Amino acid sequence: MSAARQAVLDKASAVTAAKPEKADREAVRQARLAEKDAKTSSRPQTRKARLRMSRIDPWSVMKTAFLLSIAFGIVTWVAVFIIWSAIGAAGVFDNINSTVQEVLGTPTAEPFRVENYINTGKVMGFTTLLACADVLIITALATLGSFLYNIAATLLGGLEVTLASED
Repeated sequence: MSAARQAVLDKASAVTAAKPEKADREAVRQARLAEKDAKTSSRPQTRKARLRMSRIDPWSVMKTAFLLSIAFGIVTWVAVFIIWSAIGAAGVFDNINSTVQEVLGTPTAEPFRVENYINTGKVMGFTTLLACADVLIITALATLGSFLYNIAATLLGGLEVTLASED
């Protein structure tokens, strides 16, 4: 028997001399815990914390979603501009113009130009309108989602996350 276990047994029997059976069980339990602590002291300790996310603040979700959707709108606008410029630089519009001219077969009439109908200004204006609508929709849906999560968390308890850290 180890010295730690013997010390725990002596202490437990001295404290509870009136009830020897209960004292023996308690002493054995304490000794087992002491041995377990002695075995695990050489290994790195892992601390665990169980957290429960029971509520999300809708105001902070709305602010965060608004800023992220603005960033998404700017990225969309820049991507459309780059793609539209690449299409123009590749000569796609000239090919469309010549194809339509061959199909119509009227060389004496005014030449067809697709840029008169779909130009950079119209495309970028439509993209700006679409980005603004996306900002409103994404912000509203994220805020509504936080309200729905709060209702579900009230009924079900929320998400439980276990975090672990090795010391």
